[in-house]
Amino acid sequence: MYREFFGLKEKPFNITSDPNFLFLSRVHKEAFAHLLYGINERKGFLEITGEVGAGKTTLCRALLSQLDKKTKSAFIFNSTLPELQLLQAILEDYGITVTSRNKVSLLKQLNHFLIDELTHGNNVILIIDEAQNLKPSILEEIRMLSNLETDKEKLFQIILVGQPELKVKLASPCLKQLRQRISVRFHITPLDKDEAADYINHRLSVAGSTGQTVFEPAAIEDIYNFSGGIPRLINMVCDKSMLTAYTMETRCITAHIVSRSIKEMEGHLPG
Repeated sequence: MYREFFGLKEKPFNITSDPNFLFLSRVHKEAFAHLLYGINERKGFLEITGEVGAGKTTLCRALLSQLDKKTKSAFIFNSTLPELQLLQAILEDYGITVTSRNKVSLLKQLNHFLIDELTHGNNVILIIDEAQNLKPSILEEIRMLSNLETDKEKLFQIILVGQPELKVKLASPCLKQLRQRISVRFHITPLDKDEAADYINHRLSVAGSTGQTVFEPAAIEDIYNFSGGIPRLINMVCDKSMLTAYTMETRCITAHIVSRSIKEMEGHLPG
């Protein structure tokens, strides 16, 4: 609705995980480096955690977009699948035609695929998003998948991505063996205040802004205070504020506009 008014080619503050809008804060750069290191060095298990909306999924999508053709990947979004369906989903995401729904057969297919990729000098990664939802029994089965290895290296790298609850779950005594196999861990913290301003300007620029749209410093401070530096919440406030500014026919987003937008988001109707 407001895109044309602000002269933008697309909406800058959608809450979808679009890697084109990835903003590499200091923490996100570190997380990205940890992921690349774990993949390139074939470290087996990697763990990435962060609060809801911290940018974990966007970071993983950006990672996938930068991997070379020698790295095969599967990205599982539904972490609530039963064991057999999860294994089947993994195979299908690798492009493997499932010939049987029997667990032994599925594991044989996966192992054959991994050995074949290794023979061709390829690396294989598996990303499981929202991994905090995985049952301990499923996490243990995933650990068993890591037994698919040669004498010298892991056949594929498994990246568990989740909210802070994932760290709590992995601390359980029953998952001690899995926890010991995680060689790369990183927790994504929120943006700081200066990064929040850069983040907003970055997304406006990617969306096609040439500087006509301005978030005043006081407005950015209010956005930061409300969001706590969580990118998804920043997006929500900025999107609402731009819509409010559009209805007021102004391209300058003030603290008043942000305050009004936040109140409306929280269900306080203007009176």
